[in-house]
Amino acid sequence: MGIKNYLIVLAKLLFYTMRKIIALFVLFSTFGTYAQSQTALTKHYEAYYQQMKLQGDTQGMINALTHLSILKNQKETKDTLAYIYMNNRQYMQALNTIGIENDINASDIAVQVKAVSLKALRQPERAIEQFEIMYKRKANPYLAYELADLYIQTGNNATASIYITNGLSSVKEDMKQAFYESQPPYEVPLKAAFLQMKALIQYNNDKDNIDKAIVLLNEALALAPDFNLAKITKDALEKRKTEGK
Repeated sequence: MGIKNYLIVLAKLLFYTMRKIIALFVLFSTFGTYAQSQTALTKHYEAYYQQMKLQGDTQGMINALTHLSILKNQKETKDTLAYIYMNNRQYMQALNTIGIENDINASDIAVQVKAVSLKALRQPERAIEQFEIMYKRKANPYLAYELADLYIQTGNNATASIYITNGLSSVKEDMKQAFYESQPPYEVPLKAAFLQMKALIQYNNDKDNIDKAIVLLNEALALAPDFNLAKITKDALEKRKTEGK
């Protein structure tokens, strides 16, 4: 190979090498700019979220967390977003954020969101799965009541009775349960709520012995004289008893 040809080949090699170096430089510069831009956006929406939280602006918090869930793609961010949706009674949006899968490894917040949202959307079978996870993690009378109520809705009185018994054995006097069937809503001692539920199961299991159910309702009303739902249930049972004579 002549010196002239050698120099031409060398020039071509240098040209292609420089092209690769420039391409790599541009690529790394782009990555660096993108990373800086993403970091800046993340900091912006984190600050924006805190400001919206300070102002009590729920929609602003939702907007900020939606952007952060895209930028950071963190499970904790999505769980928080779903929790805010749930508290805002946007149950479908909450479930669309984190899904409805029965995941025993999900965070406590995620399980709570699924349980409450599914119950609100009248999906008792699916809600039971989530409340069961919550109960296994930290059993308490409130969760026992929720599970008893859901099992009654699905016609499983036997399992509902187990949770009522568990709830009554650990309920405290200061525990309350809210009811919304009348306006305004009201609260009664949780024990009275368990007794009203127990009366329903008693009647469902033995419709020929209405008096036993009425005795339980009287116990509930002794604890909460203004317990409207217990009054309605008692009146209905007494009417049925009279009609059966």
